[in-house]
Amino acid sequence: MTQPAPTIGIIANPASGRDLRRLTATAGLYSSTDKASTIQRLLAAFGATGIAQVLLPSDMTGIAAAVLKASQGPVAQDQRWPTLEILDLPLTQTVADTRLATRHMVDRGVAMIAVLGGDGTHKAVAAEAGDVPLLTLSTGTNNAFPELREATSAGLAGGLQASGRVPAGIGLRRNKRLLVRVPEQGVCEWALVEVAVSPQRFIGARALSRSEDLTEVFACFAEPHAIGLSALCGLWCPVSRLDPHGAWVHLDPHAQHTLLTPLAPGLLQGCGIGASGRLEPGIAYPLSLACGTLALDGEREIEFAEHDTPTVTLDANGPLTVDVEAVLAYAARHHLLAVPRDHRRLAATLC
Repeated sequence: MTQPAPTIGIIANPASGRDLRRLTATAGLYSSTDKASTIQRLLAAFGATGIAQVLLPSDMTGIAAAVLKASQGPVAQDQRWPTLEILDLPLTQTVADTRLATRHMVDRGVAMIAVLGGDGTHKAVAAEAGDVPLLTLSTGTNNAFPELREATSAGLAGGLQASGRVPAGIGLRRNKRLLVRVPEQGVCEWALVEVAVSPQRFIGARALSRSEDLTEVFACFAEPHAIGLSALCGLWCPVSRLDPHGAWVHLDPHAQHTLLTPLAPGLLQGCGIGASGRLEPGIAYPLSLACGTLALDGEREIEFAEHDTPTVTLDANGPLTVDVEAVLAYAARHHLLAVPRDHRRLAATLC
């Protein structure tokens, strides 16, 4: 019996890449036009790999409208883009829009969700996606979780994976996460990259990008080339995405060692490293501060006081993501992208 062609969802956060750090640092702007162009490159790749339909939520910045217009043009017809359905969902211009769109896509049975955004966007999608795999694309400010890659190659990998041409054991990766619990408040949240502890007692501006606002950082993974709070671990005690453990650092302005760290694009600060170590899975780590705020994936979300006992725990139950490099390596070994000489795309290039 022939399996129906798969459907893929695409979620592009209109606000990603446009936050306060454009003023406090020299981060670039990822515009709505850029995001619409990225989606069009995804659609070309999805069409080439047999994806039948794509779901895209509406927005107030013109992303969906631009993509819809392009999908009706000659290039889309020639490349046989998937059928595009715009989801007309209520909009609040908050993270609730991302969560609602994700739930709707899951209910529709999508094989995968492509996400355009930063760490916060990916965390919001992952919270609702369950075991639906994510194809991650970086369009935010501090992007540690979504790796920077060209949408065309990512789309080819996502299309091959979603259409079942690559075994899940090869093309999908289960990620780590950090569970944050504050029993006294009934809070149980999680982060995809890092949890930072700040002595500031109130949330205020959510983004953290000053060394004096930090006391300690817990990281699922920390790569030396990262930008953002996880770079504190990445440049001192790096740990890979595939390692079972994580890392932590304790900051001390009077420490013997000061680490020059890119806390945001173009923003380098000296951070005193007082102590560091491995974050072992399954262990609930207490905080060194009696009160303050917790930032999950770069943004402060939780306040805690003297009577609270917050903990951070590493586990391996994070979201599934497409391993683009592994999928394309498998495709190369098995010639999955080989086409006959008279294939319409090849014929067009030879004319």
